[in-house]
Amino acid sequence: MKTPFIFGKVASGDDFTDRTQEISRLKMNFLSGINTIIISPRRWGKSSLVEKAACETREENTNIRIISIDLFNVRTEDDFYRNLAEQVIRGTTTRLSEIQSFVKKFFKQWIPKITFSPDHTQEFSLGLNWEEVKKQPDEILDLPQRIANAKGWKIILCIDEFQNIGFYNDTLSFQKQLRSHWQRQPDVSYCLFGSKRHMLMNVFTSPSMPFYKFGDIVFLEKIKTSDWEQFITHRFKATGKDILPEQSIRIASLVENHPYYVQQLAQQCWLRCIEKITDEIIDQSHEALTLQLGLLFQNLTESISNTQLNYLQAMINEETRLSSSEIIGRYHLGTSANVTRIKNALGEKEIIDIQHGKNEFLDPLFKTWLKNYYFKGK
Repeated sequence: MKTPFIFGKVASGDDFTDRTQEISRLKMNFLSGINTIIISPRRWGKSSLVEKAACETREENTNIRIISIDLFNVRTEDDFYRNLAEQVIRGTTTRLSEIQSFVKKFFKQWIPKITFSPDHTQEFSLGLNWEEVKKQPDEILDLPQRIANAKGWKIILCIDEFQNIGFYNDTLSFQKQLRSHWQRQPDVSYCLFGSKRHMLMNVFTSPSMPFYKFGDIVFLEKIKTSDWEQFITHRFKATGKDILPEQSIRIASLVENHPYYVQQLAQQCWLRCIEKITDEIIDQSHEALTLQLGLLFQNLTESISNTQLNYLQAMINEETRLSSSEIIGRYHLGTSANVTRIKNALGEKEIIDIQHGKNEFLDPLFKTWLKNYYFKGK
């Protein structure tokens, strides 16, 4: 029997959980041509959310084309331009012959070489002099708008791992180039998101950056416990296994409603359950999942300084006055100025989340592992 819980890949259909308000907001932005920036910690379901909203928008509007671009392994401007051009053409054509006519129609400065896959599918690659493209990238950056205008469409570009543009040479100039073109495209809007919250915050919320106030910033929140309770309970019962509502709540609570871990822990419980879930099965699954990640967490601690680990221990012990002389002395944190540096460093490493004056672990199982194994007895 197929497991009813999905993690590690885009969730769709019945596998998708809640996010009703966020979906409505994204769809409204898509329809209104408003740029959207989604910011949240990694593994909170950004890609699934965007895909869900895009799928519903496509079904309801025939004149909208939504194009997905992933910058995961795109670390240079050359690769960016190539990916942008190829994905826009791929997302706005339906026939092999149309690809060739598109290229001839919309590329005037260069005559690109088109290489098709041997099996004659729609897979292809563009060959251009990318050094020349980088000097004059206008045709590629304006390609979505020119196609939208020619076809009478609205086009939405959803770009994942957008923070990777921060690794490009002279990234500030590159961002200025993008912004100058993208803000003048009336029939094209952009949905930008990624897995590095700290970098995205810098790109979109800093007044000194080109993408400041580029669009509607959506700060994704955790899915509510009540929604997880309904989802987990329904998924168990749909596969003929019994679970009490309070047990579903406990599964979500053990991993602090972290979307990826809730699905993973629920799967572990479901696999261990024959007919009816028990509290013992939940405890065993939680412990097994924590230990399964132990090597990863051990490697992570080796990249953290002693004072940073001391700070994390103080957080686990629920100390609230971390800058007080008493806590600084007890946990050997140095000085109050050093406490600020420690906190910022852990935030940049995406180990803790600093929001609304409160520090939280971004990875709840790392917190559990530190408490139950690493710091045990200290």
